[in-house]
Amino acid sequence: MGQCGITSSKTVLVFLNLIFWAAAGILCYVGAYVFITYDDYDHFFEDVYTFIPAVTIIAVGGLLFIIGLIGCCATVRESYCGLVTFVIVLLLVFMTEVAVVVLGYVYRAKVEDEVNNSIKKVYDEYNGTNSNAQSRAIDYVQRQLQCCGIHNYSDWQHTHWYEESKNNSVPISCCRADIVGCTGSLTRPEDLYQEGCEALVVKKMKEIMMYVIWTALTFAAIQMLGMLCACVVLCRRARDPAYELLITGGTYA
Repeated sequence: MGQCGITSSKTVLVFLNLIFWAAAGILCYVGAYVFITYDDYDHFFEDVYTFIPAVTIIAVGGLLFIIGLIGCCATVRESYCGLVTFVIVLLLVFMTEVAVVVLGYVYRAKVEDEVNNSIKKVYDEYNGTNSNAQSRAIDYVQRQLQCCGIHNYSDWQHTHWYEESKNNSVPISCCRADIVGCTGSLTRPEDLYQEGCEALVVKKMKEIMMYVIWTALTFAAIQMLGMLCACVVLCRRARDPAYELLITGGTYA
C-alpha cells in the first residue's frame, strides 16, 4: 500500500511538473499582456508601483520553468536533495504568488483614486498632434473603450485644446465607429460616444488586475498540490529502510 502511494504521488508529481512548464509560458504571457496594456494607459497613473504585480508574475513564470525542470529530474531519479530543493523553491514561489495576490488587491483598490487624480491633467495637455504622448494616449483610449471626455463629451469644452481650436468640436476619436463622415462637431452630439472615459478606464484596469489575481491563485493551488506530493514521496521514502541504506551508503546485514 505504501509503495502504491509513493508511485501515485510520483506520477502526479511528474504530471504537475509538466503543468509547471505550461504554466511558466501562461504566466509570462499574462504578465506581458498586463504590462503592455498598462503601457497603453500609463498616462492615467502617477504611481509606478502599479506595474509591480505584472513584473512579479513574469518573474514567477520564469522560475516555474526552472522548478519544473528540477522537479522532473528529482522525481525520476528519486533524488532526496533534489526533491527537498524542489519543495523549498516551490514554497518560495508560492509565497511570491501570495504576495502578487495581495498587491493585486491593494492596487485594484487604488486604481480609481489614481485615475481620478490624473485624468484631468492628461486631458488638459491634449493638443491633437501625434507627437504628443498625452494626445496619443487619449485618442487610443477613446477609440478602444468607445468613450469621449472624462465624464461625457461636454468635458472637452473645458480643455485648453477646445479653447484654442475654437471650432466647437471634439477630437475625431470621439466619433462613433458606425458613423460615416463624423467631424466631431458638437452640433451633432448623436455622432459621438456618450459615455465618459474615466469610469471605463477604471473598469478596464480593475478587470486586468482581477485577471492577474485569479491567475496567481490558480497556479498557487497547483503548487500546493505539487508540494504535497513531493512531501509524500520524501516522507514515505524516508521510512523505507532500503531507501535509508541507499542514501547513507550502508548495506544489509
